[in-house]
Amino acid sequence: MPRLAANLSLLFTELPLMERFAAAREAGFEGVEILFPYDCPAQDLRDQLVWNGLAFVLLNHPPPNFAGGPQGYAAVPGAEERFRRDFERVLRYAGVLKPAHVHIMAGVAEGEAARAAFVANLRWAAERAPRQGLTIEPLNRADFPGYFLADYELAAGIIAEVGAPNLRLQFDSYHAQAITGDAMAVWDRHRHIAGHVQIGGYPGRTEPDRGAVDHAAFLARLEAEGYGGWVAAEYRPVAGTAQGLGWLAPQR
Repeated sequence: MPRLAANLSLLFTELPLMERFAAAREAGFEGVEILFPYDCPAQDLRDQLVWNGLAFVLLNHPPPNFAGGPQGYAAVPGAEERFRRDFERVLRYAGVLKPAHVHIMAGVAEGEAARAAFVANLRWAAERAPRQGLTIEPLNRADFPGYFLADYELAAGIIAEVGAPNLRLQFDSYHAQAITGDAMAVWDRHRHIAGHVQIGGYPGRTEPDRGAVDHAAFLARLEAEGYGGWVAAEYRPVAGTAQGLGWLAPQR
């Protein structure tokens, strides 16, 4: 089966962050992702990865704004200087944690100027860190009102326009189902540019054995298709993480 990672921002939250690594390893995950790990010293996180034999799969750009600012502005015209400054901070973390991917968040914007800003920032980032995997991810606007990148065709066009080998699509089954009503049709159309997969039940972003998407069949399909990337469990457990891991046992 594909390599499975636990999103420690949403799973095992019954425990302090530093204890979630061991819990993920014990549950059977081979990797972890943390959306915004910037509160913690990178070396402390690295130590947990090494001690538990885990790969670090993904983190988000930008670091959070504790003054209440937006989480993401890569597509916001006029924010280019801030984007570059914060990308350097992300790279310092990445230099220690060695993530497979950095997810670059577009932010709230619209129109051709936003697209141009997004393309320019992505192209700069891909050239600045050519050996670092980068992803962009469409997010549904019910959960993220006004988010620029809320369409898979738009994402595919931007990836093609940037033309960088280290920029890929981040496919999230929950968002794909929310945006289109048919997550598997989205996968059929865009799997060739996917570099990272996340799964969560729709609706509710619950365990992947709930809701509209047959994730067991999807995981089997990924194996049959030879998908070589990570699949991250990114969902909110209904009644505690351990109680909701029944879907994971057949994948071990």
